[in-house]
Amino acid sequence: MSLDEDARWLEWVTKQFESIAGEDKEIDLDEFKTALKVKESFFAERFFALFDSDGSSSISLGELLEALDLLIHGSETDKLRFLFQVYDVDGSGSIDPDELRTVLKSCLRESAISLPEEKLDDLTLALFESADKDNSGAITFEELKAELENFPEVMENLTISAANWLKPPDVDQKRRQTPRYLTRAYWQNNSRKLMFLCVYALVNVLLFVGAVMQNRHGGACFMVAKGCGQCLNFNCTFVMVLMLRRFLTWLRATWVVRVFPLDQNILLHQIVGYAILCCTLVHTTAHILNFVQMSERGEFGLWEYLLTTRPGIGWVKGTASLTGVVLQVAICLMVLCSSTFVRRSGHFEVFYWSHLSYVWVWSLLIIHCANFWKWFVVPGLVFLLEKVVGVAVSRMGGLYVVEVNLLPSKVTHLVIRRPQFFHFKPGDYVYINIPVIAKYEWHPFTISSAPEQSDTVWLHIRSMGQWTNRLYEYFRQPENAALNPERLASSLRRRRQLLKEELFTSNGAVASNEDEAVELTMYRQNGSPSGEAAAPAGAQEPAEPPPDELGPAERGEAPPLKEVSPKFGENHRFCNIKCYVDGPYGTPTRQIFASEHAVLIGAGIGITPFASILQSIMYRYRMRKQNCPNCNYSWCENIKNSEMKLRKVDFIWINRDQKSFEWFVSLLTKLEMDQADEEPEGRFLEMHMYMTSALSKNDMKAIGLQMALDLLAKKEKKDSITGLRTRTQPGRPEWGKVFQKVSEENKGKVHVFYCGSPALAKLIKAQCEHFGFHFYKENF
Repeated sequence: MSLDEDARWLEWVTKQFESIAGEDKEIDLDEFKTALKVKESFFAERFFALFDSDGSSSISLGELLEALDLLIHGSETDKLRFLFQVYDVDGSGSIDPDELRTVLKSCLRESAISLPEEKLDDLTLALFESADKDNSGAITFEELKAELENFPEVMENLTISAANWLKPPDVDQKRRQTPRYLTRAYWQNNSRKLMFLCVYALVNVLLFVGAVMQNRHGGACFMVAKGCGQCLNFNCTFVMVLMLRRFLTWLRATWVVRVFPLDQNILLHQIVGYAILCCTLVHTTAHILNFVQMSERGEFGLWEYLLTTRPGIGWVKGTASLTGVVLQVAICLMVLCSSTFVRRSGHFEVFYWSHLSYVWVWSLLIIHCANFWKWFVVPGLVFLLEKVVGVAVSRMGGLYVVEVNLLPSKVTHLVIRRPQFFHFKPGDYVYINIPVIAKYEWHPFTISSAPEQSDTVWLHIRSMGQWTNRLYEYFRQPENAALNPERLASSLRRRRQLLKEELFTSNGAVASNEDEAVELTMYRQNGSPSGEAAAPAGAQEPAEPPPDELGPAERGEAPPLKEVSPKFGENHRFCNIKCYVDGPYGTPTRQIFASEHAVLIGAGIGITPFASILQSIMYRYRMRKQNCPNCNYSWCENIKNSEMKLRKVDFIWINRDQKSFEWFVSLLTKLEMDQADEEPEGRFLEMHMYMTSALSKNDMKAIGLQMALDLLAKKEKKDSITGLRTRTQPGRPEWGKVFQKVSEENKGKVHVFYCGSPALAKLIKAQCEHFGFHFYKENF
């Protein structure tokens, strides 16, 4: 720090100290805990004891400044000495295994990570054995220092992250030299959208000017009203064209997708909606001002012009004013109920039902304006045709929800029997209606299964609103399993169907009947047809999957015989519930197979489209993979083909807590196994897991835990948090470093696909523009 920065920091710390300490000018333990915002009292007590140098059970301003000066301005050795004192609970000058276990247990709680006691013991031993170089049974300061030198990224910024309240705000932030919207990268990445908006704006201007010139005899207010009215004719029709989902899905497979921003139809729909609101307000205001002038010189009063049919304005019995007032109110309510605040705050039904008023809006517009039907007739017929086709398709096939899994964080996994005519692309979405939940409500969700999975369709639904909460609660109640009188019959049919699938399973063994299928299944499970042969002594048995992981049906394969028996638990059950599905509809992720280097970023339940995509990618990858007939050596062809141009895929999944990873851990494990061996040019699919609740490696409250997790992961070749080979990283990704690494790999043109929160989308999009990557956001 410079002298000015040092003085400003001192002033800031003093001010913060006074606000916390109160009148006694001292900070006690409770005040210290509150200020540091630590979850685990162990660290608060240890930090407090080290800050309280005189042992007075309170911290003065001088003691605080002395300790913070060490943490902020001190050398690496000073910081490591402080860390060693935190771990050395009894002050003996060394750290024994029990002390280290206590520290790591507190680290787990601080990072909101839950592990069994046995795993905690393994972590403790892994770190202790690595650090205790002389096998003395205790870790000295020099040994801890030597161990930390193996983690250079930790030492770059070793600090207490919870003490951010003591850092002064950066008042001298450097502003961008050029606004983001004026950069060359922004225009290159958004060229189609910007060109489209320019054409759209030009069309509106020409329509406005044309209508004004045609009505120039009627006065300024009348001219403005007519100009906005002509724009409304166009926009109230165009806003519907942007939501012709089947038509747009078809266009995505044509050259049109390279010219028009079809993948951003939702954003354009919103822009046109706001344009309609603005034009409506100006149109109404101009007419009111015109009516004021007419009332001053005519026989009718202002209220008669606005609320009655007596003046005879309008081509349908003089109802233009009345319908205009109703339209103004309806459009304002539609825009208000479509706001992000309403849709994202658990009130999706408010948006859904208010948006259905578009039928009344179009009907009133036909009555209100003499020329609107001319604009509306062709798009309206296409829209009506889409709706009729959608209803017909949704009623065909006799769809049923046949299996339900209740996953952590209130996620409902539905398994729907897939009809033969249902064809979709990876990342597509559908509208689903389940009459037992809500008879008339349709809600959109991404398909999380791969198209190559022919028997079922998966949906993973996060409980975030009224309908999704009702869905979760319906299946959470055990008594619902007894509501279906045919549940045993349907479960038996499903069991036999899964058994038949065993006839065509691995190792080339094919059975001709159910008895032989049982023999084959027993052979695969136990090593012999009778099931008597056991594994050789000392052989390691395959680990059983955790109970919360996705079941065998979700892996797209026939399960072992012991797993196909019906089970009706609280979290997993077979069922037979009628549902209707409208779709599928295309999304921006359809562009993924035209990419060379794809980066898939999912935040939380935003992984759902990528679950389907990853399965399909790995299926095509296996089809493209070559094997040497002599030595069975495998390699991957780099020759591009029409089926898949991908050369590299990076999958990034960001979750808030540990339980959320259980949603798709079985799928990800299977994908890792599909490419167990390294390819000559590196892995085709790389996974990157981030847990935001976990503290970063350079935080003193987490450094020991992260070191232990790294060491144990290398030893066991799997991550302790997820069970995957990929190590789960704490905190949030540093997008600059992530994209810099992607750029340096030179695997071809990079396309980034994102699904998750809008706030994070803005940050990632800005980074993509900086690196020149194409950005696609999943939105429907």
